[in-house]
Amino acid sequence: MSETLADLDVAVLAGGLGTRLAGALPDLPKVLAPVAGRAFVEHLLDWLAREGARRVVFLLGHRADAVRAHLAAHPRAGMRFETVVEPAPLGTGGALAHARAAGALGTDPVLTVNGDTFVDADLAPLRATHAAAHAAATMLCVRVPDAGRYGRIEIAGGRVARFVEKDAAFRGDAAINAGVYLLGADLLGSLPRDRALSLERDVFETVPAGTIAAYLDPGARFVDIGTPESWRGAGAMVARDTP
Repeated sequence: MSETLADLDVAVLAGGLGTRLAGALPDLPKVLAPVAGRAFVEHLLDWLAREGARRVVFLLGHRADAVRAHLAAHPRAGMRFETVVEPAPLGTGGALAHARAAGALGTDPVLTVNGDTFVDADLAPLRATHAAAHAAATMLCVRVPDAGRYGRIEIAGGRVARFVEKDAAFRGDAAINAGVYLLGADLLGSLPRDRALSLERDVFETVPAGTIAAYLDPGARFVDIGTPESWRGAGAMVARDTP
């Protein structure tokens, strides 16, 4: 088992409304969607445990009580769970700013992961990249064969050079944002409080090119459960990582 995350706070962004998945799962937040016979969050926590995570902070909003109840019913030895509930929908950046202002995120950096994506990446190279780059943030990127479903990432010199908008007409593989970040204290401290803010659109895509370091893991398997189609296909991948 790795110790890569042993000294870092881990923030799980799990407060979204899950609009695209609501028709298939009307009574559950995305992070509790059943995948391969278990709640999706359990697969995510398996991975974080293998990477040495000790303290995981869930940033919640929609159906927060259901997530809290699940976490209380499924404790893990050696891992502490905490929750922060946003007072209103704040987006990914706003939720992080709110949690930091509440004193829930204190390490430098903080590992931040999306609660509706799973990556089987080894995070030691991501952390080494962040330390060497002295960057405000470092993004984990992966290559996917169907990149038209996602916004693409162009990387130059170990830095994010450009974000390319999602284009359903795009064919072929490309690097994408895997939804896993190391965020430095200066960047987290600069996020405006108490207003809705997208980390991806309002922060990452507006800073000067080269501000964000990138680690591309070409072999990592990646899945998101943001749509009914991707949720239904997620089981085959995450099942291979079930202990």
